Amino acid sequence: MLRVAENLPSPGFQGTPQRILQKVSTPSTDRILVVEDDRAVQRALRRLFEAEGYTVLAASDGKEAVELFRNILPSAVVLDLRLPGLSGREVCGELKQTSPAVPIIVLSAASDVSDKVLLLELGADDYVTKPFSPRELLARVRAALRRTARPKETEKFAFDGILIDFSKMEVVREGKVITLTAQEFKTLKFMVQNPERVITRDELLNEVWGYHNYPSTRTVDNHILKLRQKLEKEPANPVHFRTVHGVGYKFIS
Repeated sequence: MLRVAENLPSPGFQGTPQRILQKVSTPSTDRILVVEDDRAVQRALRRLFEAEGYTVLAASDGKEAVELFRNILPSAVVLDLRLPGLSGREVCGELKQTSPAVPIIVLSAASDVSDKVLLLELGADDYVTKPFSPRELLARVRAALRRTARPKETEKFAFDGILIDFSKMEVVREGKVITLTAQEFKTLKFMVQNPERVITRDELLNEVWGYHNYPSTRTVDNHILKLRQKLEKEPANPVHFRTVHGVGYKFIS
């Protein structure tokens, strides 16, 4: 168990992170916002990320988290689901509305696993169930940061009267702005950046949702259906978002 300064056990962790805390790391420009109301876990998370060279800011409730997020715009957020005041779900929605591109890794007790689908629909990038190992959490945060740091081939992309502005997360079809959810936009972006390649449902789940044990691949089907309804001229006869039966989907511009 990870122990904090007072030598009290921190129930959200597994393993022996003392080895991690002793590591000398190159300073990073990335800032991690930790949203956790348990002070012992909050301190442990701060030490964990600071030992890896990250700058850490912490909030103990939802309202404080939203205010800090808007003031500092962190590189990533580690968000506990059970918070006083605003719930973790409400905070996740608020943060994604403010800046959809900032990855959010949700922490939650096993009993909250039923909220997984809703949180990922709101735009959460990953979900870690307590108790968890520091090594696993670090790996997931790093993976989320790598995804957001990937160089963009282009800031804009156009096809069939549709203009996509990746920097603004905006889609315009024949002069009209089309509203997409955070996950719909991520799905669209991944498919556009991988044209004419067969993409499996599992690959979409891993790359877009960032979670390897998502409850059902039907989630992918539902998102493709929504993209067809919003972007295809004839959703029932799609030209751009094509089904590859038994495998997944392919984007054709």
